[in-house]
Amino acid sequence: MHEQALIDTANALVVDGKGILAADESTGTIKKRLDSIGVESTEKTRQTYRNLLFTADGAQDFISGVILFEETLFQQADDGTPFPKLLADQGVIPGIKVDKGAKPLAGSPEEKVTEGLDGLRERLAEYAAAGARFAKWRGVIDIADDQPTDYCIHVNAHALARYAALCQEAGIVPIVEPEVLMDGANSIERCEEVTDRVLDAVFAELKKQNVMLEGMLLKPNMVIAGKQCPQQAGVEQVAQATLRCLKRRVPSAVPGIVFLSGGQSDELATAHLDAMNRMGPQPWKLSFSYGRALQAPALAAWGGKDENIAAAQQAYLKRARNNGAAARGEYSADMEQAA
Repeated sequence: MHEQALIDTANALVVDGKGILAADESTGTIKKRLDSIGVESTEKTRQTYRNLLFTADGAQDFISGVILFEETLFQQADDGTPFPKLLADQGVIPGIKVDKGAKPLAGSPEEKVTEGLDGLRERLAEYAAAGARFAKWRGVIDIADDQPTDYCIHVNAHALARYAALCQEAGIVPIVEPEVLMDGANSIERCEEVTDRVLDAVFAELKKQNVMLEGMLLKPNMVIAGKQCPQQAGVEQVAQATLRCLKRRVPSAVPGIVFLSGGQSDELATAHLDAMNRMGPQPWKLSFSYGRALQAPALAAWGGKDENIAAAQQAYLKRARNNGAAARGEYSADMEQAA
């Protein structure tokens, strides 16, 4: 075990005022993103878009790490520099998404289990050789009248812990991502109850499988009402409910919690993170690991056109700067009006 290296990397990813860019969209997901701006998804257009993000000057002041998709890990920047080296040269830590996606759960097909453990040890060795220093695995938990079942929670928690143990064996920091989805009509109270059950199961499995908590990060959902719920909670209520849930279940040995945005709007995800950081020091650093909430304005500004690259980079830089401020509890809505 590379204990000190794991601890150092985990802490570097949640250094004050910085967070993680999740640029690990699968081929299918990035196709949807590019379709939305009328750009065909090819290896070249995917490379061009990621190159735009990774070469945005100044982003390294607010971005500590970038999660890459496997294809991207082995691609090069426009000047021929491998993307992991390009990032590392800026002081940004390269990471890698290693799961193979959520599939129907046998015996409860309306629920999902994430696959990708087969061959993971060998893949992690390849990823480490290519420059990856941390990884991500996402478990998906949906809320419905009779969901999630204890069965679904258990198998996803077990898989997350197996993944984490294999990562640490390979000298790679695992980001453990149990995502309770916000797609339904559930209340914020129901989300808190489910998130509590999920985190309880995840940390029980991590303990059973000897995962070193000091050398990992947690990437949870915020406690929030479902999108279809008519009663949406305010920013302060979301922050309070999320912190209450995390304090009950996340040991203080974990160095940091990097939230997913989960379909929230760009500005709301930033405001929620800021509100939590304003509620005083917590046992762990609170930061971000956002995908759409960092990228959406840049993607729209780019539109697939070379002449828009500078504008797209400025849009990305603005979101990175604002979320960096939120990670310090120093964000204000006035920052959204700034150029």
